[in-house]
Amino acid sequence: MENNHSCTALNYFSKAAQAGEFLVTAEVAPPKGGNPTHMIEMAATLKGRVHAVNITDGSRAVLRMSSLVASAILLQNGIEPICQMACRDRNRIALQADLIGAHALGIRNILALTGDPVKAGDHPDAKGVFDLESVRLLQLIQKMNQGFDCNDKPLTDGATDLFVGAAVDPQCGSWSGLQSRFERKIAAGAQFFQSQLITDFERLEKFMDKIASVHNKPILAGIFLLKSAKNAQFINRCVPGVNIPEHIIARLAKAKDPLDEGVKIAAEQVQIARQLCHGVHMMAVKREDLIPKILDLAGVKPIDLVVAK
Repeated sequence: MENNHSCTALNYFSKAAQAGEFLVTAEVAPPKGGNPTHMIEMAATLKGRVHAVNITDGSRAVLRMSSLVASAILLQNGIEPICQMACRDRNRIALQADLIGAHALGIRNILALTGDPVKAGDHPDAKGVFDLESVRLLQLIQKMNQGFDCNDKPLTDGATDLFVGAAVDPQCGSWSGLQSRFERKIAAGAQFFQSQLITDFERLEKFMDKIASVHNKPILAGIFLLKSAKNAQFINRCVPGVNIPEHIIARLAKAKDPLDEGVKIAAEQVQIARQLCHGVHMMAVKREDLIPKILDLAGVKPIDLVVAK
């Protein structure tokens, strides 16, 4: 019987990473419901502006469509996904099953995460699994790429070929903890890193100079579109480890058009990040359509995506 795959693998992102290009990714949330139209529309506005679209996996432990399914839908629409995979909701059997499925669907990019705590989300009485955490998930993917499951038994129907990344928080309070965890993720096979929302660029520079530069793996700085002073204050209150400076909040508060000011601030931050690291990860919750404008203001040119053979 002929084997027809519904999706063709895209690998612009890994090729660009290996070529040392300045990488641009953007985050898009899957729908809360069965209609993916809005997600597809938002992701489509990013075509030719980002190397890949990052699909969240139950971010903040809030119910959304499966990241695996949402990633496959984007791929069917010619948009390369980075499929986030968190350990919170699956044991190692389910994680391996989903990773094999991702490969079969043509999804090649995975962001391996531990996952936000259940209590933070909209189903606080749900049971968290956390059979693995991000470092052990990275180790598992490394084995699967070599043709073995987590028990060192062969994957008899073929190895996976996944380009796997991990999260990093350069603003972490413990410098030694940051270095240790980053190096463990490198050893476990992480090929790229996506940072949390960056507000302290001096800290990012120190991280790049003292820790990341030794390892030569792409680091993408998290850039967040702040929509108003109220939005910035909410993030300071509700997102652990993030401290948006008062001068930025004041600038948003004084602006005649706070959203437009937020676009300018994000563009300035992209320009700073370009001098420090290998790429940016853009977050513009529900306003992904503004990301091209931010990139234009920052002087980041459209990406010439040539389909890799």
